[in-house]
Amino acid sequence: MTRSEAEIIREYGPFPGVEQVHGVTYDGTNLWFASDGGVKAVDPDNGTVLRTIDVAAHAGTAYDGRHLFQISEDRIHRIDPENGKVLATIPAPGNGGDSGLTWAEGSLWVGEYRSRQIHQIDPETGAVIRVIRSNRMVTGVTWVDGELWHGTWEGDESDLRHIDPETGAVLDTIVMPAGTGVSGLESDGADRFFCGGGRSGTIRTVRRPQSNR
Repeated sequence: MTRSEAEIIREYGPFPGVEQVHGVTYDGTNLWFASDGGVKAVDPDNGTVLRTIDVAAHAGTAYDGRHLFQISEDRIHRIDPENGKVLATIPAPGNGGDSGLTWAEGSLWVGEYRSRQIHQIDPETGAVIRVIRSNRMVTGVTWVDGELWHGTWEGDESDLRHIDPETGAVLDTIVMPAGTGVSGLESDGADRFFCGGGRSGTIRTVRRPQSNR
């Protein structure tokens, strides 16, 4: 297992009128994040909020190449990002205790914070395919290069963890600075992790260590 200190290379926000950042995702062009005011698209070059989709957005956010997925209390909405319409809704596996959300390998992967679990679910029905256990409270979830990563946040401590998707064993850890929480997590598919910053109202970009590529 490798353990390294997080290298924060950029910070977006605080954003006007945003008290808390929940889920974070990336569509290849724009960052999206969930807040109490809806799901917002951000230009990653300058940090400008481009638009807002008016939908309840309490936790994780994901993108499958065509649609956004958003946890809204105990449900997950599939949203057309062009017009903001909710196209379908499925139950969230944590019944309101859900946290992170990502798309990979044709499935949604949903963190459940206090139960320290990640659920792989069917995006059409919400049926649970499998459950992965963690030894820390799970916030954001993402996949990159076949690796499953999740954020943690307990008290004043937060980190990013690469875990074995079969056993939940921790393979690599990136430790965030004290007091820097991770509320959402997404990879850009290369060398950056985008981390929601909770009540700081920010999104922090953390460099993915070379050893993990």
